[in-house]
Amino acid sequence: MAANINPTVRRRRLGAELRRLRLASGLKSTEVAERLMISQPKISHMENGNRAISPRDVRDLCRIYGVTDPQVIDSLMQMARESGQPGWWHAYGDIPQSVYIALETDATSLHTYESMAIPALLQTPAYADAVIGETIPPLTTEEAGTRLKVRLRRQHRIYDPARPLRLWIVLDESALRRVVGSPDVMREQLEHLKALAAEPHITVQVLPYTAGAHPGLAGLFSILRFADSSAAPVVYLERFTSDLCLEKPSDVRHYSVLHDHLQAQALSPGSSRDFITDVAKTYIDATTTPEHGEGQ
Repeated sequence: MAANINPTVRRRRLGAELRRLRLASGLKSTEVAERLMISQPKISHMENGNRAISPRDVRDLCRIYGVTDPQVIDSLMQMARESGQPGWWHAYGDIPQSVYIALETDATSLHTYESMAIPALLQTPAYADAVIGETIPPLTTEEAGTRLKVRLRRQHRIYDPARPLRLWIVLDESALRRVVGSPDVMREQLEHLKALAAEPHITVQVLPYTAGAHPGLAGLFSILRFADSSAAPVVYLERFTSDLCLEKPSDVRHYSVLHDHLQAQALSPGSSRDFITDVAKTYIDATTTPEHGEGQ
């Protein structure tokens, strides 16, 4: 399997194509399920990309939908074979956010708003290690090490010379001010953030406290878009016990407008880099200021 093939996204694309063929045939999902002698929910899960689709399923569905072009059938069956292959993250076992990682791996652009921490793709190893160390329930040393490896492996997408992920991040000032790890860790993290923000495919805008109330107060979110037009954009909402992936066009439009408003209220990219530099200096001062009374 090619390294850039993403099983989850490939299943979504295949499911969307099978749904299009079903609608073109004039059949309801219940009718298809009856002909295949399977449950209607299984048809829905296949069309939504929530479960793997075997080449045999594709062949049977094409027969029911009246698809006779061998090239179309072969293409769909190849997609089914590829969708069953594991992604790189499966080598690390059962890890959180595996669905999101699958989407992120295949995305061409990511627009996100983060209020509490530096986004995972832009974290230094020390900062990431400190964040992972505060996971609840506490992790074993081995579990924490695995999660750190996965997080750093995800960052390969922004360094891929062939297809770097286009990032547009609106970052609340509190993410810069919250001391994660130590002042030294924060200084290194903000210097790293500033360097990445200068890359042509990465835009970072800081939303300062002075902006007051803003639409992002409801929480963080990400919008992922893909090169393939058949793969609909996805809004990802990270939650403590479960995450949400929204694909309805109205939801995507809502969060896209929300991100536009946050961009408008945030500092410009250039001013944001200057702001990050100023905050980084406060951590330098914190590590060099003598103890009270020292030298007296």
